[in-house]
Parts: sequence; C-alpha cells; structure tokens
Amino acid sequence: MKIKLPFTNQGLHWTTLTSEKLLLAIIGIATCIAAAQYLYQMYEAKEILLPDLFMLFIYVEIIGMVGAFYSTSRIPVTLPIIIAITALCRLIIMQGKEMDALMLIGEAVAVLILAIAAYIMSLKDKVSLEKKKEFSDEKENHYN
Repeated sequence: MKIKLPFTNQGLHWTTLTSEKLLLAIIGIATCIAAAQYLYQMYEAKEILLPDLFMLFIYVEIIGMVGAFYSTSRIPVTLPIIIAITALCRLIIMQGKEMDALMLIGEAVAVLILAIAAYIMSLKDKVSLEKKKEFSDEKENHYN
C-alpha cells in the first residue's frame, strides 16, 4: 500500500520554479542597478582604471548568466567559474606591485584551477550535447 503525502515533490515543483525565476529576476535587476551606480562613481571620479573595467565585465557576466537561464532554463556551470576568474584577476590588479609574492602565486594557481575546471565543464557540456543528439537520432530511427 502506497501512502501519498499531501505535499509531494510534484505539488511543490511550481514553487521551486517560480521562486528560482523570481530570485534570478531580482539578481538581474540588482546587477543593473549596481552597474549603474558603479558607472556613476566612475563618472564622479572622472577616472576609469583597469579594475573598473573588470568590475563592469563582472556585471555583464552576471547579467549574461541570468539571461542564459531565462533562454535555456539552466545555468551553465562555466559562467560562474568565469565570473570567479574575472574577480580574481581584478583582485590581483587592484593589489598592485606591493603584493606578497606568495599571495600572487596562490591567486594565480586559483585562476589556473578555475580555468581547468571551466575547460573540463565545457568538454562535459559538449559530450552531453553529443549524447543527447545520439539519443534523439536513435529514438527517431526506432520509430521509422
């Protein structure tokens, strides 16, 4: 005898999807506001430095990640990894020449590890897409 609980996974599935979309919309809007505030600070300072450009690039990547979710209903794992790489590069640039050599090596190794992870994940995505295509081809041939 199977007992059915009143709140099963299927019954709450819509709340997960709705809250995910709502929170990502809020992240997108907040990112646009943060980028506008950052641009205004750059305007007030009348100076644009390399860390500023990295920061704007991070904002663009976050907006791209939100856009990728809305167009594909999934977030590619490589996008947050790329954002982390960009943030580490910005940190390295901001610290300048006074930076401790061991700290610089540690951050460079972190960038390298993240780059390798992004590469591996892109290969995984490529293999997944190929398997999906093979599966659909097999399914199509099965029905013909």
